Amino acid sequence: MTTGDGPTRETIVAFLAEIFEQRGAREYLGEPVTIAEHMLQAASVAEQNGQDEAIVVAALLHDIGHFTSEQGCYRVDDTEDRLHDEAGARTLAPFFPPVVVDCVRHHVAAKRYLCATRPRYLERLSKASVHSLELQGGPMTETEVAAFEALPHFKEIVQVRYLDEAAKRAGVETPPFAHFAPMVQRLVDATAA
Repeated sequence: MTTGDGPTRETIVAFLAEIFEQRGAREYLGEPVTIAEHMLQAASVAEQNGQDEAIVVAALLHDIGHFTSEQGCYRVDDTEDRLHDEAGARTLAPFFPPVVVDCVRHHVAAKRYLCATRPRYLERLSKASVHSLELQGGPMTETEVAAFEALPHFKEIVQVRYLDEAAKRAGVETPPFAHFAPMVQRLVDATAA
């Protein structure tokens, strides 16, 4: 579904659907769900809670960088961060509104932020998420917290982070990517307008 160097505005939704179909069954960082199940759970929770379409789509696509990173997909024995947040943001930036891109780009930073500002949040993290937190720099410093809180989509980024952590439950039924595809397409179309 790509031409040349990557997806186009006309093929981005099909490109994303193909990722979910062909690669989504991969293990998700030692969690009890696959990567696709994780992302679909996050989007489903957002939709069920009446979140804006931008938040639903950001939750759906927040980990897409695990598939688009030049460094490959994260493994539990990694000793350095694979920067899937930046890889995902780079893939989505030409097609989606800034709020979606920022939520994808900063969802790792949001974990670091929440661990620094809400110590009980750290207790909620899975073993795999604690391991990746260490690779990603640990809880933020005071200076990093202040800079993070100044981001233009700070509240939305934190919302997506909470959805991320809520989406790691085995056996949860969710709609497939096709259910969310019209929503994804509307955001792409609105960004192009």
